[in-house]
Amino acid sequence: MQVIVVAILFAILGVVLGVLSPVTIPVTYARYTAVALLAALDSIFGAFKAYIAGTFEPRVFFSGLLTNMTLAAGLVYFGDKLGVDLSIAAIVAFGVRIFNNLGAIRRHYL
Repeated sequence: MQVIVVAILFAILGVVLGVLSPVTIPVTYARYTAVALLAALDSIFGAFKAYIAGTFEPRVFFSGLLTNMTLAAGLVYFGDKLGVDLSIAAIVAFGVRIFNNLGAIRRHYL
């Protein structure tokens, strides 16, 4: 339970620092960043689900996090080069996975 509290506190700290930070992302990179963040959220919720199930492995989490973020940003990049909005595919795929993970987490606590 302590791990969960620490994770929530650091997540809140990260959001506060992000909001207060003077750094801005150029508009040309906004879609890449948004999809990469969505991929990161998918990995984080998947890791939390694995932690609850007792199957969490840090190496799997970090490799999945980096792979998901790279794949998502690469998908958007290649979609831009082809003139096709592939960010929608990434948004739908990661969105479905996030909601599935949240559903599993909710069922565990209910």
